[in-house]
Amino acid sequence: MKHGIYYAYWEDMWGADYIPYIEKVARLGFDFLEIGCAPINEFPIQTLRDLRKCASDNGVFLTGGYGPSADRDMGSADPAVVKNAKDFYFELFKRFEIMDIHHIGGGLYSYWPADYTKPIDKAGDWARSVANVREVGRVARDYGVNFCLEVLNRFEGYLLNTCEEAVRFVDEVGEENVLVMLDTFHMNVEEDDMAEAIRCAGKKLGHFHTGECNRRVPGKGRMPWREIGQALREIGYDGCCCMEPFVKMGGEVGRDIRIWHNMYDDLSEEKLDRDAADAVRFQRYMFDGQM
Repeated sequence: MKHGIYYAYWEDMWGADYIPYIEKVARLGFDFLEIGCAPINEFPIQTLRDLRKCASDNGVFLTGGYGPSADRDMGSADPAVVKNAKDFYFELFKRFEIMDIHHIGGGLYSYWPADYTKPIDKAGDWARSVANVREVGRVARDYGVNFCLEVLNRFEGYLLNTCEEAVRFVDEVGEENVLVMLDTFHMNVEEDDMAEAIRCAGKKLGHFHTGECNRRVPGKGRMPWREIGQALREIGYDGCCCMEPFVKMGGEVGRDIRIWHNMYDDLSEEKLDRDAADAVRFQRYMFDGQM
């Protein structure tokens, strides 16, 4: 398995200069950095080339994470919203090719976070999203990109809340590169048995996010990491395991993730770096039996 971390652990905005984080994660012992996709279509082409070179020079690779805004909802009944979503992804895949990115994960089939002040048409949104994800997934395949659909807890999304739903959705889409993405934080809310959910995904598991139930790095909470690691090994998972911790208030990230109190008294960069380095060693041990 490959072990990475999402850049926003250190940031409070949904976008950043990613080059310092590429260098940082290589130094801390990670295999990859997951970057936010929202600003990528606005980056100068030279910036994309610089990101690719920096990753290569540091012996790591990049993956993409994205929580679509409501105006890029592939389950929408509004054709203009769906077109906007498709246009975004089609341009994004061109840029992924420049950056040598081959995985994107998130609530790509809908939007995030869900607005529950509006009526919910789960059946209608499901049918529309399947058709639109199928089309976008085929384009992603042409660029060598796995399009990984994240199962979200009920408070953040309504379309895919369990692994069983995600497997059914992916089966309806019917494209080999459209895969299930699981996240231990969301699984902790929705799944009766987290290890069994991983087994349910089986070979359709394309991306895996890790974090404690309190959103700290792995090893700083009470998740059943041994059982999770055993289940991943049982299904022969050899893909990306990306930490997605959020530990501090403030900015767009703290607001949208609902971090209303700092998780530590010491939130210095040095402390965050130490915790991340400890966590990747812990995760390698639990998932791969390696330190």
